[in-house]
Amino acid sequence: MSSLLTESDLIHEEEVVWLENPEKLDYVRQALDKTKRRNTKPPYARDGRMVGYALLDEQASPDPDSGLYKRRVFFLLPHDRDSLPDGLYREGAPGEAVDPRTIAPKKPGAKTPRSQCGSLPIATSAS
Repeated sequence: MSSLLTESDLIHEEEVVWLENPEKLDYVRQALDKTKRRNTKPPYARDGRMVGYALLDEQASPDPDSGLYKRRVFFLLPHDRDSLPDGLYREGAPGEAVDPRTIAPKKPGAKTPRSQCGSLPIATSAS
């Protein structure tokens, strides 16, 4: 699943739990994962690491066919900018990347200059 999530995909989100400080990350990848529970830390089976996840409200119901809940997970892979600042994503970002500062329950997150281009140096003014 890409960053092209809509608010309708996230209507039952109650809280976003961060495992790492999102202020220190230029971007996070987001995906909808299917999990057995709606309100505990989900399992993580990708390379890299999970940096956050969503908890669902009591009105959330599992998929009738699988019995699983769709929940948002935020993660980073070993070749992402935070681990390899001069690597593949020194400039640019993966398609599912969004700025973690724009993420809130029921809000999909957005691409920003920081998420797409990296931390920009602060301009100093000449006196």
